[in-house]
Amino acid sequence: MVAAGGVRAQAVGAAPTAAEIDWRPRSELPPEVAEQLPVFCEGGYLSGTVQSSEAGVPRVGSDGSVPLEASALSARYELDTELFLKGDVRLRQGPFEASGTEARYDQQSGQLRLQGPLVSRGEGFLLTGRDALYSTTSGQLDLNTATFLLHGPELRGEASSLARVGENQVVISDGMITTCGPGQNDWAIVASDIELDQAEGFGSARHVRLEVLDAPVFYWPYITFPIDDRRKTGFLYPQFGSSSAGSGAYLALPYYLNLAPHYDATLTPQYIHGRGLFTEVEGRYLSQYGESVLQLGYIDNDSTYRDENPGEDGQRWALDFTTRARLGNGWTGYGDYSVISDEDYLSDLNRSLEIDQATHLQRRGGVRYYSPNQYFEAYLSGYQTIRDRIADVNKPYAQLPEVIYGGTVEAGLLEANLESQYTWFYRDNDDLTGLDQANGQRIRAVPELAVPMRSLWGFSRPSVSVDYTRYELDDYTLGNGSFDRTVPVFEWDNGLYFDRRSSLFDIPYNQTLEPRLYYAWADADEDQNHIPDFDSGIRSFRFDQLFERNRFSGGDRIGDTNQLTVALTSRFNDLLTGAERARLSVGQVRYFDDRKVSLFGEGGSDRSRSPFAGELVLNPIDNLEIRSSGLWDHDTRKTEEGRSQLIFHSEDYRYLATLGHTYSRPDDLEQTDIGTVFPVTDKISAIGRWVWDSELDRTVGTLAGLEYNNCCWSFQVVHQNYLTDDEELDTRLLFRIELKGLGGSGGASDNIADAIYGYDERERRRFGTSRR
Repeated sequence: MVAAGGVRAQAVGAAPTAAEIDWRPRSELPPEVAEQLPVFCEGGYLSGTVQSSEAGVPRVGSDGSVPLEASALSARYELDTELFLKGDVRLRQGPFEASGTEARYDQQSGQLRLQGPLVSRGEGFLLTGRDALYSTTSGQLDLNTATFLLHGPELRGEASSLARVGENQVVISDGMITTCGPGQNDWAIVASDIELDQAEGFGSARHVRLEVLDAPVFYWPYITFPIDDRRKTGFLYPQFGSSSAGSGAYLALPYYLNLAPHYDATLTPQYIHGRGLFTEVEGRYLSQYGESVLQLGYIDNDSTYRDENPGEDGQRWALDFTTRARLGNGWTGYGDYSVISDEDYLSDLNRSLEIDQATHLQRRGGVRYYSPNQYFEAYLSGYQTIRDRIADVNKPYAQLPEVIYGGTVEAGLLEANLESQYTWFYRDNDDLTGLDQANGQRIRAVPELAVPMRSLWGFSRPSVSVDYTRYELDDYTLGNGSFDRTVPVFEWDNGLYFDRRSSLFDIPYNQTLEPRLYYAWADADEDQNHIPDFDSGIRSFRFDQLFERNRFSGGDRIGDTNQLTVALTSRFNDLLTGAERARLSVGQVRYFDDRKVSLFGEGGSDRSRSPFAGELVLNPIDNLEIRSSGLWDHDTRKTEEGRSQLIFHSEDYRYLATLGHTYSRPDDLEQTDIGTVFPVTDKISAIGRWVWDSELDRTVGTLAGLEYNNCCWSFQVVHQNYLTDDEELDTRLLFRIELKGLGGSGGASDNIADAIYGYDERERRRFGTSRR
């Protein structure tokens, strides 16, 4: 348990508060506790115990099942009436402990009056006060001029009077609470009445002021607030920010509804400058099978959109639904459905709906089955095209449905495999002509027979298969819409494994050398352009593509090939930890025949050799990863593509750094991406990201901000620029304030997490192991 701040100087003779009793500077904490303490915290709480003594005082019985134990320097006992204790009084009843200067116990009522300065300790709490009344039968404790400390949420406070009415419930009058360390009231909640219920995990208060540095900044007539991870109906903290385009300045006030243990909802009304009142709703439902989430967004009269689009009424909306189900025995179910009112909704209004910027929104639902020897999937899939400028011919087909089955059977040395697929493709093609007009059904089956051979030193897998496709098409203009395609295929994959042991910097490691030969032959008909393009494309050439026979994705084109891949991989494995510290792979394809099958003119080639494809992965230390991949063309002596990324984080994630570079000569793309989070001081960190496009010769994205942390609150401010679809830089200014134990307001953290790898983990650790 940790907290922050320095202890304020005490007046001579003043009794210490509950927080000051258990507070320890960092230097006095046990090493294992201090190591877990964030650097911006100056100390922490250690839970102590009050020792009871039995010397000279007999055990006093009570009417409860748990006896009251007491000790003092002197005692006076009136038979069956009263016990009076004086001097270093110590009391214990079960988990309840207290100490003071005088005590008077009424045996008839079970009431015990204790004079202070007194200290009372129980499971997870510590109380101090001027005087107290304790009931040995009910366990209720009433204190005057009290201070308190709850160790779990690290919540401290003070009150004119305090009542512990149960093991987990505290009622406070004219009180103050904060998670800041003793003597450091950076923020505090001050209220006439406060109730803390540790059993339920929340508190409530009336006539509440939020004070910052002892100055009131906000007032609530009544609030509830969490004191642990459990959910509670009530207002969440406001969110606010601004944007130079799209949304403008906004203020949101979320309200959370804990409707039942297995379902809840969040209603977020928000005012957007220039647009009006916008509302988002999220509902979550959890069952024995899985989770479903429904998100809605609605604005009745978007004045900015109405002005920019004459004839529109300004009514805009969006819906996103996801569900995942575990049905048992290898079966799962899923569903995704998204729809928006107009193409600008996502850039103008979307804040919480989990819909990314896209040209098509997919709707898909189905079931899956998986076992070690077979798999099955059946689903319906469709799309909403949200960009009006996309031509009908470029819109994707719906699959109504698609059914996939695959299986493996072993019989001695032989292995039989089957991959199969049935799809009914549909698109509104009334305004199209030629092949683009076609809809219909496709059946594809690929039976395979292989002889897998594997040992410690390598493997070999020859196989033969038949790639068969059958079409039943409607509105087909090139003849009979019923036809098929059969492609015989032979593949032979081989690999060897060599290794040796050595050491580097006194660290033993194992180096491997893994040559691999892969041969593929497929006798596909040259002209397949009489087949519509329902779902096919040309695969991007990468290192993994060296070991694929088909250069086309989807099922409408089967590539012809006669090729041999030669590749080599070497790994360096740390024998002390088992970690792979480095991996280098390089390979090339040798083509013995021209590739003539094309997708309407693309995908064929007469080259005899592919570019060299390579990958490099380095993990010299646990916190550093360097990845690089690329294509180098030996004919032109130029790099065709390259992707490199460096990711670093310190062990505590206070330092984050990412460096990336992407290059594609065919796409005229070259971008450099730099991101970092680093501490300027123990409490202030700088945040930054910069994306530069060399082809456009301009910045296409920036993020710059500052983060302040101490052990009871944090503040982030972030300025973000990003390139819109219109190739204009949009500007946003985002804030986030978080009060430890009470949550935060604003949306800066989500944007930083999207931009800088590792920031999510940094946020999780920000308040140490006890952060919620």
